[in-house]
Amino acid sequence: MFKKVVVGISGGVDSAVSAFLLKENGYKVLGVFMKNWDEFDEMGRCSGEQDLLDAEYTCNKLGIELRQVNYVKEYWNSVFTNFLEDYERGLTPNPDILCNKHIKFDLFHKHALERLGYDAIATGHYAKTNFGPFLENYEESEDVHLLIPKDTFKDQTFFLSGIRRETLRRTMFPLGNYLKSEVKEIAKNCGLERLTQKRESTGICFVGNRDFKEFIKEYIASKPGDFVDIDSNMVVGHHEGIHQWTVGQRCRLKSFRKPYYVAQKDVTTNTIYVAYGHEHPSLYSNQIFATNINWLCSENPFVKSNSPPLRCRFRFQHTKPLVDCTIYRKSPNNKTDVIVMLDKPLRAVTPGQYAVFYSDTECLGSSRIVEAINNSDHKRVENLKNILENS
Repeated sequence: MFKKVVVGISGGVDSAVSAFLLKENGYKVLGVFMKNWDEFDEMGRCSGEQDLLDAEYTCNKLGIELRQVNYVKEYWNSVFTNFLEDYERGLTPNPDILCNKHIKFDLFHKHALERLGYDAIATGHYAKTNFGPFLENYEESEDVHLLIPKDTFKDQTFFLSGIRRETLRRTMFPLGNYLKSEVKEIAKNCGLERLTQKRESTGICFVGNRDFKEFIKEYIASKPGDFVDIDSNMVVGHHEGIHQWTVGQRCRLKSFRKPYYVAQKDVTTNTIYVAYGHEHPSLYSNQIFATNINWLCSENPFVKSNSPPLRCRFRFQHTKPLVDCTIYRKSPNNKTDVIVMLDKPLRAVTPGQYAVFYSDTECLGSSRIVEAINNSDHKRVENLKNILENS
């Protein structure tokens, strides 16, 4: 059924080995390099230039055609503009989730299937579906599920949690049953050893190796404000803008024996409330408001107004362990806004990030964090109890 596959070639080892495995399994493979960012570094080199060269090297080695698509404008409008707006509002966004949602699993997916007329796309993500790594178990009448891969450390379902479930039906994840170490070994054996030496990309792709504060200054003007001790309400320092700081981050304030950490940000007063010590109680939350939930499971658990709360597992950072939780609908008629009650408090749960939900084997979906509440904030806890009692 699926014979022609477009694979996203990034210039890294994972997408390269995905392309190799597709070709080894007899598929007609077309490589596509996506240009999403257009900026030059301090040396006058385009930040994606080396990635393109590595993508060309990969496709030449494997004997497959490589084409390019330019999504710079779309990335700016759908991802980067939202990124800047969020920081201006005191939020901490996740551009990787937005990139997958708006670019790779929307524009690229449509380009491959509708414009190029191919049968499916493939990526180098460490993820699985119940249809198999090559859609060999595809059934038109069955629902698709996003599953945790073999390599649980490299698991990238977190970054796929915001995409439309329907796109998974025509998506192959060739690396779903491999460990990263096995992928590197395959690369060495098929003549792509050079890529195994390439430094893996981490952090925000368009920031690169630059200092984040210096990067963000280029786009958002400084707006000085105060650091205020959350316990004493005393001013303990000054900052150049709330957009330069995120919850849980250390503040290097002079004249204090223990370090301060960002606990809360007040956009209206341009105040950053800081807590004394890494383990201060105000840095921990176990109650979360989240919105615009995107379910990847076959049926919305809250499709009925009387649906019971959902027990599942939670994370808001892709490398952190999963924590058991209960999800409640915020109100009987609201299907997109939820309240998440964690069994165990977590440090630095950050508004703007994503609450991603799991069963033991499956990524169920995600919801954007609006507010994280600490048990020590008795007034907000009481308000939350009232909401739950009326939901």
